[in-house]
Amino acid sequence: MSDTNPADWRIDALGERCLMVEFGQRVDPRINAAVHAFADHLIDHPIAGVTDVVPAFTTVAVHYRPEGIDDDASGDLPHRRLQRRLAELLAHGIEGGARQTRLIEIPVCYGGDLGPDLDEVASTCGMPAHEVIERHAASPHVVYMLGFAPGFPYMGGLDPRLAMPRRSTPRVRIPPGSVAIAREQSAVYTFETPGGWNLIGCTPLALFTPQADPPTLLRPGDRIRFVPISREAFEAARAGEGS
Repeated sequence: MSDTNPADWRIDALGERCLMVEFGQRVDPRINAAVHAFADHLIDHPIAGVTDVVPAFTTVAVHYRPEGIDDDASGDLPHRRLQRRLAELLAHGIEGGARQTRLIEIPVCYGGDLGPDLDEVASTCGMPAHEVIERHAASPHVVYMLGFAPGFPYMGGLDPRLAMPRRSTPRVRIPPGSVAIAREQSAVYTFETPGGWNLIGCTPLALFTPQADPPTLLRPGDRIRFVPISREAFEAARAGEGS
């Protein structure tokens, strides 16, 4: 984010205990990298009174205790003082690059009852199902953020030819591990939840384990490689996960 300039961001108050720093209004790798560089800086260099830093696609929410924000000679309200501090950081530029990106392989059994929308996706995209699998596995996915459910990764980098709208009628239950696409993103459901994404496969990996440290397998910035596997390999891996 060293090339960030004041035109790239804005800071707005969300109530009396949160400031929202916005770096853009579209989902974009460069914008998302700026988001996480700034969030990482705030986490690594804590500001007195700040209680939480929450990065998303294009924004960083900075939660704070008004009484904890350092006073100064301005006499301004706490949110103004914190806003000025954040603006000074952004104006000077935050160097990215400290975050170490990881390459994580996620095995996926595509199609059948594990990916009930694969054939529909193939038909809509005008290609055979095996090409959908090949293109999805070859897409340079990157985790933009975790949200919706614990450990649920929103991933950019999907092959544009596989871009699909969400289903017109969401499912009431989606099995955990389901690999899905919507618009130009991929995701993996970590719990059984409702959802409207198109299901093309399933992974035997558990992406969220509450007793683990950390509990989430993935983190923002991770590069993801989906690896097609057989149904037999899927069942064997899932049996191993449960043992």
